[in-house]
Amino acid sequence: MSQTTMTPAQRNRIRVLIAKPGLDGHDRGAKVIARALRDAGFEVIYTGLHQTPEMIIQAAVQEDVHVIGISVLSGAHNALVPEVIKGIRAAGLNDTLVLVGGIIPEEDFEGLKAAGTAMVFTPGTALEDIINYIDKSAPSR
Repeated sequence: MSQTTMTPAQRNRIRVLIAKPGLDGHDRGAKVIARALRDAGFEVIYTGLHQTPEMIIQAAVQEDVHVIGISVLSGAHNALVPEVIKGIRAAGLNDTLVLVGGIIPEEDFEGLKAAGTAMVFTPGTALEDIINYIDKSAPSR
C-alpha cells in the first residue's frame, strides 16, 4: 500500500492468513504473530497445525487474503513454500504477498525469494518490524 504506517482502520481492510504447513507440531510463534497482527488492526485467519499446501491454497482463495504468512519450523520450507506459492498464483492470487517465518537458514533465503517469497522473518524479529513490513508491502484490492 503506502510507504507510511497504516492506521488500525486501514489495516482492518488487510486480510492476513497465517498458515502452518507440514508435520510441524509447534505453533506458538504463529499464534504470537497472529495475535500481534490482530491487535495491530489486521484481519487475521489462522489455519491451525498440519495444513497441506492444498489446504492453505484453498483457505487463501476462500478468504481472499492479501497476505499469507507461512510458519515453518520443520525444515521443509524449500518444498512446501514454493508449492503454496505456485498454487496461489495458479488460483489467480497473483498480487498476494507471501511471507515466511520460522527456523529458516540464511542460505535458503535466496531460493525462497526466487520462488516468490517477499520476505523471510526469523526468530527474534521484532513484531513491529513485521507489522511495518506488511504496512508498506501489502497489496490493495
